Amino acid sequence: MNQEDIRKAIAILKKEVKKWPTPIVTQLEGKEDAPYQVLVSCILSLRTKDKTTSEAYARLYAEGNNPLQLSKLSVAKIEKLIYPVGFYRNKAEQLKEIGRVLVENYGSKIPDTIEELLKFKGVGRKTANLVVTAGYGKEGICVDTHVHRITNRWGYIKTKTPDETETALRKTLPKKYWLVINDLLVTFGQNHCKPVSPHCSTCKIAHLCPKDGVGKE
Repeated sequence: MNQEDIRKAIAILKKEVKKWPTPIVTQLEGKEDAPYQVLVSCILSLRTKDKTTSEAYARLYAEGNNPLQLSKLSVAKIEKLIYPVGFYRNKAEQLKEIGRVLVENYGSKIPDTIEELLKFKGVGRKTANLVVTAGYGKEGICVDTHVHRITNRWGYIKTKTPDETETALRKTLPKKYWLVINDLLVTFGQNHCKPVSPHCSTCKIAHLCPKDGVGKE
């Protein structure tokens, strides 16, 4: 895809995604405590389906809806609340520690820069970018497995890892699309442009897509 194709694809996807479930992080955008909610939900979402993440997050938020409350929960309690998300034991320890550090070092305020967020255990570039973009509405590009896969499938970039994809997109993707690319491609990737056997025959942007790397469809 070239830049004109990207413009067309994004315009089409903005209409298409309305028929699919909205990812939990997208639902949290604009809320008063969005940075905290986005941070916690992102940690829970790793290797976990969105429905499971949403349910676990709701249980945890009911007991710990701010860093102080989170820090006071025992690891065992957090484990019980977030089960069965993937790696729930590790995530419970991470969340407990994040709550403590936020209270002791940041006055319970979630940092608004990628560099500062990366200092937290269990927070990678995907999560840091989402907190900055979805939580604070600041400039950034969040790249998860869907964004990485689909932008390479489109032939828009050629990269091997999500971190490389973020770097490439920062150089090539017009800034007006930075805040929407993750929401669109996560929804598109979860429901239509799947890792294996994507639904190319019914895809509204198939005429723009070279299907790089696609085998069976």
